[in-house]
Formats: sequence, C-alpha cells, structure tokens
Amino acid sequence: AMVISFFTSMAGVSGAFLILPFQMSVLGFVSPAVSGTNLVYNVVAIPSGIYRYFHEGRLVWPLTWIVVAGTGPGVVVGGMIRLSYLPDPKPFKVFVGCVLLYMAVRLLLDVLKAQATQQASVSTDPGNWRVEIREFSRRQIAFDFQDRTYRCGSAGIFILSLVVGVIGGVYGIGGGAIIAPFFVAMYGLPVHAVAGAALMGTFVTSILGVVFYQMAGLFYQSTGMTVTPDWLLGGLFGLGGVVGMYFGAKTQRFVPARWLKVMLTVILFYVAVRYIGEYFGLF
Repeated sequence: AMVISFFTSMAGVSGAFLILPFQMSVLGFVSPAVSGTNLVYNVVAIPSGIYRYFHEGRLVWPLTWIVVAGTGPGVVVGGMIRLSYLPDPKPFKVFVGCVLLYMAVRLLLDVLKAQATQQASVSTDPGNWRVEIREFSRRQIAFDFQDRTYRCGSAGIFILSLVVGVIGGVYGIGGGAIIAPFFVAMYGLPVHAVAGAALMGTFVTSILGVVFYQMAGLFYQSTGMTVTPDWLLGGLFGLGGVVGMYFGAKTQRFVPARWLKVMLTVILFYVAVRYIGEYFGLF
C-alpha cells in the first residue's frame, strides 16, 4: 500500500483500484465486504496526501466542493446497486472498462502531442505553485495556476462527480482513478493542481461508503452474505497508504506533467483491461 500510494497519489488517485484486485485474487476476499474494506483504506490513507496539497496551496477548493457534492450521493446509490443488483458486477464493468479505455487513449495522444511540441516542462519556482481562485459560480469555476487561467463548467463537474460516485460505490474504489483522468483529458486541467481535489473527493466518498457498508451489514446478517468491512485489514493497508501518500504528494511538484499523465494513462489501461478481461474470463 505504501509503494502503490506513493506513485498514484501524485496523479490524484488513492491506489485503491490496485488494492481491490489484490484482496480478491491473492487474499481470496471476494464477498461484497471487500468494497467496504477498500474504502476503509482510503479513509485512513488519504488525509496525509490532502494535507500536503493543502499546505502547498494546491487545493482548488471550488472544484473540491462540487466533487464532494456529487460523489457523496452517488456513492450511496452505488452501494445500493452493488448489494441489490450487482453481487457480481462483471457485465457493468465491461461498460466502465470501455469508457476508461477511451480515456486512456485520449491521455496517451495528449502525452504524445505534448512531447512533439516540447511543452512537457514544469516550472520549479516555489512561488508559482499556489492556486488562485478567480471565479466560483453555478456557471463555472476559474482559477490561476502557473501563470495560466483554467476554466470548467460547474454543472458538468457535478454530473461527472455524481456518476463517478455511483461507480465508486459499486466497486469500492472511491472514484479517484476515474475522476482525475477526466479532469485532465476532458477539461484540460493541470494534474498538479487537481490532484488534491480528486483525493479530497475520494476521501469524502469513502467515508460515506464505509458508513453505508457498515450499516448495511446489519440488514444482511441473516442472509449469510458478508457486507461489513474488515476494519483491521483496511486499517493495515491504510497505514502504509498514509506514508506513501504524504511523500507522494510532497514529491509531485518535482515530477513533470508529462510523466504524471503517463502514469494516469497506465492506470487507466490497467483498470480498463482488467474490467473487460474479467468479463471474458481472462483474469
């Protein structure tokens, strides 16, 4: 967990998407409780990364609040779908995998284009890393970062966050592996500025998800289906994640944006291929 979160936190991703298949494939933990356990990892591990981004002034607060407002209700809906309709969510994973594969291709093309035009350099000026908010309204969010102004529609971010919350609630991954690439590939936002917001959204989503699965466990006791999270296992993963995320967030600004996009591309390809492969029995 420490090694995984060190690298993934630089891209605004908690690493839960890698810990989930480890639990299922290596530990043999395949009941719905694995989703809640994965969310426990997020709750324990993410705050250290958020602290570093906050300390360095790189939390885009308006973006963070909209992400939280969307992912919060979404994760509850996703949890209900998981327990009621998708005890084996492989068919739905094919759709999600195709979407992620599309995002991976877009990011890869963006990386190749940036390399061709030699625009992949990153400023290392410490005074140039703070985010300055220009506008926060129902219409749009605008902020300055590294001498450029970035804008995105508030409604679009909310809808995206709601959908990501549902997916995160179903799979217990928090949603950061999906929402961070969308920010970068679809909205053209800088990964160095949005990583903190993506982690914050994942953190809040995970808290709600853990509460949901803990409460749901009371109603599913008589069915024999294990739903309640394994707090010890999730906590052990989380302790490793605390260290990894802190140093990952601290190191991130020294890593060029091109390499962070490459990391996101690899993450998306991995998740997409695994989701699609599971449906066809390849994993």
